[in-house]
Amino acid sequence: MSVLTTFSDLFLRAFGTTIQLFLLSAVGSLVLGTFLAMLRVSPVPVFRLVGAVYVTLVRNTPLTLVFFFFTFAYPLLKMLRLDPFQGAVVALSLYTSAFICEVVRSGINTVPVGQAEASRALGLTFGQMLVNVVLPQAVRSVVPPLVSTLIALLKNTTVAAGFSVSDAGSISYVLSDEGANMLVGLSWVAFFFVLLVVPLTLVQRALEKRWSVAR
Repeated sequence: MSVLTTFSDLFLRAFGTTIQLFLLSAVGSLVLGTFLAMLRVSPVPVFRLVGAVYVTLVRNTPLTLVFFFFTFAYPLLKMLRLDPFQGAVVALSLYTSAFICEVVRSGINTVPVGQAEASRALGLTFGQMLVNVVLPQAVRSVVPPLVSTLIALLKNTTVAAGFSVSDAGSISYVLSDEGANMLVGLSWVAFFFVLLVVPLTLVQRALEKRWSVAR
């Protein structure tokens, strides 16, 4: 407990930053990922191509390289300036959205084709059909993989520590500089990550139970 009490301020600040980074990136990736999934099932070939290229490119790019781009290459473009935290949010959102896209798309594919055909027969546009009929059913079937992707996002936030973001991943650097017991310190870091994952797992189980669909 001595490591935790001595560096309590460090743990609070670092995990506070991690939680903020996770929440903002989760919202961004869910919105963008759902939009990409809609592109991938669009009847317009160009939209499908754009979605497929994005997902293929980002999923096969290491997350570290995405961070490198927003840390070193993006500032050279003389566009909107991003501080390290904002750059981390953008990098994590863009990266995770590719995986969210595939999860949502797999859920869309589980919805019977007759649902879409009936919607179009009633005069709904493609967008209305997706938002009001298909997506609500699709989300119910993809809760477990969706939560698993968000848990992976939570753990991926530690990569930001290597790019000037003082999150939980940076705790080891401070402990090393102070000569603290690294094994004990990192054990506490792992413990707190478990505490953060538990609520996500409970939400997953609650939603599965509430949205359970007889097959």
